[in-house]
Amino acid sequence: MPLIEDHQYLKICAQLASSLSVSISAARRKVEVAAAKEGKKDLQSRKEIAQEILEQTINEDNKQNISASESFDQLLKALKEDENFMLED
Repeated sequence: MPLIEDHQYLKICAQLASSLSVSISAARRKVEVAAAKEGKKDLQSRKEIAQEILEQTINEDNKQNISASESFDQLLKALKEDENFMLED
């Protein structure tokens, strides 16, 4: 993936990374994959796709009234029946 130096594109990807609680490179990869699925290669299309993904993520967070990081924290909590589970002796 070639490095894109467009400030607005990087800003949108940074906001997406923050809302998804992932790295900027992971957010950029998500946008690149979505753009490849749609067959779009130009920078303007990637900006639009990144903005759409960001808006979807924000809307989902607002519907659930919980941020992605809080949701991830809840997934990491052990269930009562799994608290004493060990993989190794």
